[in-house]
Amino acid sequence: MATVISVDGLRKTYGSTVAVRDVSFTVDAGEIFGLLGPNGAGKTTTVECVQGLRRADEGTITVLGLDPATQTAELRRRIGSQLQESALPDRIKVWEALELFTTLAPGAAHWPTLMEQWGLSGKRDATFGSLSGGQQQRLFVALALVNEPEAVFLDEMTTGLDPAARRVAWSLIREIRERGTTVVLVTHLMDEAEALCDRVAIVDGGRIVDLDTPQGLIARHAGQVEVRFSAHLDDLSWLEAIDGVERAGRRGNQVEIAGRGPVLALVASALVERGIAPEDLRVERSTLEDVFLTLTGGPA
Repeated sequence: MATVISVDGLRKTYGSTVAVRDVSFTVDAGEIFGLLGPNGAGKTTTVECVQGLRRADEGTITVLGLDPATQTAELRRRIGSQLQESALPDRIKVWEALELFTTLAPGAAHWPTLMEQWGLSGKRDATFGSLSGGQQQRLFVALALVNEPEAVFLDEMTTGLDPAARRVAWSLIREIRERGTTVVLVTHLMDEAEALCDRVAIVDGGRIVDLDTPQGLIARHAGQVEVRFSAHLDDLSWLEAIDGVERAGRRGNQVEIAGRGPVLALVASALVERGIAPEDLRVERSTLEDVFLTLTGGPA
């Protein structure tokens, strides 16, 4: 698979403050790649350097075979960007914003088509200030795509949105990838990264502390599975003997089992073999948030 973005040894300082230190990663074509970390971790500075919005102090960056520091104009024609502090004048209309951005992008998409694709046709004449949070995000994404980019950068796209609007935004991100565009998603929201990203780089203190698929990170750092069900069992030794089970205990009439690997399947099979079919069998798995806490020792 072709590499769209390559970052090697990126370092960026502001006076005595080191915002990014020795960051390296690659992003493949058609991937949703996440930069996950707390506020101030260095995520935004990293993607700003990658887009040519800031000049790195050290390191090598290539995006679509271009150097963002020296080929900025050409790069801007081939990428899209929704910045962390995106905003438009409250009184600008949806069609006016799309037409304006289209005039600035040679070879841009037909903006009425773009407006329809992103569910904004019914808001054609609405002002930006009258749009809901989810509708504003739809417009920002449409504006980021007017030049039909090969890669798009979305920085804290869903911060401040209500749960319903966040789900709409997630759907938009998946649609972008399905249309063949590589996505770099910057977020500090664990569930967002776990739901959307093919791979995630966890950033803390200006460094990448680990990088893998969400499930790969969970398996390596917080891969425990907990199985619970109601049953009156006096002897739990046979449960403790199941492969992968690390602990089996009781809490009232609840049996609680913790382990790793395919524990749920193995426990369920053992229960059926003994004629036990609990109706409340349930499982809790570790999440990307558990990984984050393990790697950084603090909340997002």
